Amino acid sequence: MELTTLFRGPHDRNNAILSLTAGAGGTESCDWVGMLLRMYQRWAQAKGFEIQLLDYLAGEQAGVKSVTLLIKGSYAYGQLKSERGVHRLVRISPFDANKRRHTSFAAVDVVAEIPDDIDIQIGENDLKVDVFRSSGAGGQSVNTTDSAVRITHIPTGIVVQCQNERSQLKNKHSAMKVLRARLYEAEQDKREAELAKQHSAKQKIEWGSQVRSYVLHPYQMVKDHRTDTETGKAEQVLEGEGLDQFIEAYLRWKASATAGAR
Repeated sequence: MELTTLFRGPHDRNNAILSLTAGAGGTESCDWVGMLLRMYQRWAQAKGFEIQLLDYLAGEQAGVKSVTLLIKGSYAYGQLKSERGVHRLVRISPFDANKRRHTSFAAVDVVAEIPDDIDIQIGENDLKVDVFRSSGAGGQSVNTTDSAVRITHIPTGIVVQCQNERSQLKNKHSAMKVLRARLYEAEQDKREAELAKQHSAKQKIEWGSQVRSYVLHPYQMVKDHRTDTETGKAEQVLEGEGLDQFIEAYLRWKASATAGAR
């Protein structure tokens, strides 16, 4: 009950659209995205949340280049919004024959699934819709027909795609759902930035900056750079079991920062 009081956003109760994208670093970063994907899937499964795959692009040699999931469950967005930003991994590379230490980066984006009754104005002329053949695993008919859909919102440059369904129509519907959510989130970010500027908030939110580091060598540590929360149980966090402590610390930090801005 105490934790529930920290969910103050208008859409914290909603489902979450979670996207992971590999940063610079090729195979290393793609493998890091694969590790993060497993972490979030295990965390969501432990919560009893439903996981729906919307888009998946495998890395050229290993791992995942990009992936988008719809996480369905009560307060899914309220919890996962803490993960938005750049996540850094430091470890001995399993792909380096000389066993050198490598640093990899992955971007995590989280937006709330927006109910259909919220009006988001999207003009048909503002959209560029491309169809293409799915590149992911998904059955013969998925990979041999132009069922995958990519939608570009021309005014903002936001690009979304979906290739999980066999039906082009269903993929377009899912892609539009993600686009509506991202456009809504972009508008909310703009308003929040204006409020922070007006109130001269001490803690500025930079979603593009590094938010958390995971170190597996020469020692084990996971540290959140916003809240200073850290643990030596890195493997436990990557199994999805130790993620809640970072989520709760973020919620408390955000509530405190919001109160300070007022």
